[in-house]
Amino acid sequence: MPRRILDRLNTRLERWLPEQRLFMKSDSATRFIRLRPLTQASVLAVGSGLFLWSTVASAMLFIDGISSGGAAQNDKVAKVAFERRLDILSKERDSRAAEALAAQDRFQTALQQVSKMQSALLASEERRRELETGISVIQSTLRRTMDERDTARLALAKAEGKGADSGPTPVARAEDMAKTVDMLTAALGETAKERDTAAQDAQSAQYEMDKIALEKRLMEQRNDEIFTTLEGAVKISMEPLDKVFKQAGMDPDNVLAQIKRGYSGAGGPLTPVSLSTKGSADLDGDTARAESILRKLDEMNMYRIAVDQLPFAMPVKSSFRFSSPFGWRWGRMHEGVDMAAPIGTKVYAPADGVVIAAEWERGYGNLIKIRHEFGITTRYGHLNKIRVKVGQKVSQGDWIADMGNTGHSTGPHLHYEIRISGKAINPMTFIKAGKNVF
Repeated sequence: MPRRILDRLNTRLERWLPEQRLFMKSDSATRFIRLRPLTQASVLAVGSGLFLWSTVASAMLFIDGISSGGAAQNDKVAKVAFERRLDILSKERDSRAAEALAAQDRFQTALQQVSKMQSALLASEERRRELETGISVIQSTLRRTMDERDTARLALAKAEGKGADSGPTPVARAEDMAKTVDMLTAALGETAKERDTAAQDAQSAQYEMDKIALEKRLMEQRNDEIFTTLEGAVKISMEPLDKVFKQAGMDPDNVLAQIKRGYSGAGGPLTPVSLSTKGSADLDGDTARAESILRKLDEMNMYRIAVDQLPFAMPVKSSFRFSSPFGWRWGRMHEGVDMAAPIGTKVYAPADGVVIAAEWERGYGNLIKIRHEFGITTRYGHLNKIRVKVGQKVSQGDWIADMGNTGHSTGPHLHYEIRISGKAINPMTFIKAGKNVF
């Protein structure tokens, strides 16, 4: 039965794929191989499948490379734009702070002027009261003196033998009283003018003080907006960095503490702190917020330093493919990842460190070992050429070797390992976390 089915298929396919014969001739005989239509169709199907698979795979790799390159470029552009915006906001914050200090100085000056005017007004009011009291005393004394004068005149007239009608007339007494009242009225008028002038000056100073206070409130609102923007920008920048170290299995607080211990230099002359005579000095809200932002920026800078000292960057920047992952392979543990590319492809240091080995080692072939911070070491095996020496300090992005096919290797590739305290971990942990930074 299967033979009949094959024959029918060959018969139907023979119209498009006629039977072919391959002749092989020798000195004594001639032989041939028959390629029936079904055999030819099978070969064509397998070839077409392989061609289609290679085309799709190449297209996917090409698209993936373009996408990763575009994303990295976009990340760099966004990072530069964010840093430029942060610088602009910092300059604007400093300008607003200077304007606020100037407004505060003007406000203090206005307060001093108002205080002087209020003191002058109080002194004028006190003087007016003293004058009123003095005038009352003068009036009483004047009345008493005039009465005593009239009594003395009457007594003198009686002693001389004159009549009671020889004293001052009522008209003369009225004229004297009118002159006295006019003098007192003029003095009261001058005092009232001085009081009104002082009141107008005090009102003008109060208006200026209210105007400066309004400017100060508007300045504080603007400063609050700037601080809020800066705090949000710093928070947005810090979250990816925290995420990077957490994804790599490291405690961000521990990383920052170790970086600070290594970058703790300080010095310079000490300047005495000016204390207020009204009490102990205390930071206001804006100063506290500014110091908080500066602390966060310092932490961000420490994170950048840590990123340079940890292997988040890729050791191969040219086109390559991951030919073998981390894990069990052929019954043994494969303690790194393999990156396949042509011989001579440049290999770069993924972080700052010190070369502790640059030699031939069994299995690895030409091998480089680099010691980084936090007990981390990286290994680079199967190299074609080593371009560093033991004890040499390398920085992130330095060219350290060429990819090769030395040691136990089935083809040109780089064997890349990351070890923490001597224990191998999956390098993809750092590579994937590094995508949030580079």
